[in-house]
Amino acid sequence: MFTLDELIVWLVVGALAGAFTGLVVKRHKRGFGTLANLSLGLVGALIGGTLFKLLRLDLGLGSIAVSLEDLVAAFVGALIFLGLVRLLRRR
Repeated sequence: MFTLDELIVWLVVGALAGAFTGLVVKRHKRGFGTLANLSLGLVGALIGGTLFKLLRLDLGLGSIAVSLEDLVAAFVGALIFLGLVRLLRRR
């Protein structure tokens, strides 16, 4: 279903996406903290990468080893994951 290369790219990009997601959601540079940002990004990269692949979303942003499309997918996945965590915490 997924190649090892795709998985590695999602994990690397996930670290960047986690930092960006933490910055956007918390509105300060540290976000949720280093380890939480990294974890958030890694989970987000897996969710976003899987979602984009299943839905066959191609943003046309390039096919470089680490593309902007991968970063967008990881960011979207991280936001979805945060939404799920907050939804489950309310219950």
